[in-house]
Amino acid sequence: MPLLKLETTVALPDEKKKALLASLSKIVAGTIGKPEQYVMVVVSPAAILMSGKPGDAAFVDIRSIGGLGGDVNRQLAQKVGSLLKESLGVPPDRVYLNFTDIPAANWGCNGDTFG
Repeated sequence: MPLLKLETTVALPDEKKKALLASLSKIVAGTIGKPEQYVMVVVSPAAILMSGKPGDAAFVDIRSIGGLGGDVNRQLAQKVGSLLKESLGVPPDRVYLNFTDIPAANWGCNGDTFG
């Protein structure tokens, strides 16, 4: 159950938000190697001050039961960073990413846990 949570200062009209959600979902599924039916993507507005300066910025939190690690995380950072620059105009040096591998017993859905 990969989860990507994006918080950004960039205001998104509904159509752009839907397209971004779909693109992020495909990136996560393809890069981590999990079926897209298990991927969740959340996009939220945020007030962010980065490097002591206001401006467009983003925080991306990616969590998964397995599938994360050095090479995959670097690929995700590159792909997500490129997408955010292309679709939102947020440069990669204004994006922080966090990667967390979650034990299956610590993740639940449908009234149960995965482990």
